[in-house]
Amino acid sequence: MDLNMNLNAPHSMGTTIIGVTYNGGVVLGADSRTSTGMYVANRASDKITQLTENVYVCRSGSAADSQIVSDYVRYFLHQHTIQLGQPATVKVAANLIRLLSYNNKNMLETGLIVGGWDKYEGGKIYGIPLGGTLIEQPFAIGGSGSSYLYGFFDQAWKEGMTKDEAEQLVVKAVSLAIARDGASGGVVRTVIINSEGVTRNFYPGDKLPLWHEELEPQNSLLDILNSSSPEPMNI
Repeated sequence: MDLNMNLNAPHSMGTTIIGVTYNGGVVLGADSRTSTGMYVANRASDKITQLTENVYVCRSGSAADSQIVSDYVRYFLHQHTIQLGQPATVKVAANLIRLLSYNNKNMLETGLIVGGWDKYEGGKIYGIPLGGTLIEQPFAIGGSGSSYLYGFFDQAWKEGMTKDEAEQLVVKAVSLAIARDGASGGVVRTVIINSEGVTRNFYPGDKLPLWHEELEPQNSLLDILNSSSPEPMNI
């Protein structure tokens, strides 16, 4: 270990967050690895944060920045709900995050995806990348793992998906990012939001689909040593 390394150097942070609309609501998904440079600070973090009963946000970038933005917006939305006597819309929540992100763009390092359902517009997904731009999208992907997923989503996403199809797409996409991106990993968490309410699901790492040349999960080093080596690829 290099004892002379610069502890004040900026840390490389990564994650994979996804929001997908379907016919009736939205599905949000994320991995669970929080990294600090080359170290995994938390392997089972929850990156999908509740803002109101019907709106959630997926967080990427600096964990501290994304958490404080979420806390402020949750507080403002609580006041907003009390004043109106009804839940805030997804657009209002997204605009509050956009306002905080834009006004503090020189200090914040966080990209967020807001998703939810309201009685006025149904299921909506908004992407708010670094800098505070607000973009309404049928699906949004963010974090370091997103660079591996743009082509996949262009091919796999379709309009009018069912709830199960949308969730399967999200789980498949996050597992693909975990396989390719060293800063993404752990488990997959999903949140489904529609007119019936909110459903949270959890997919452990050993239940995720395996991709090209990935090894089956092992319980111990002895299992790996006793197993046969994978066949080399033929060129």
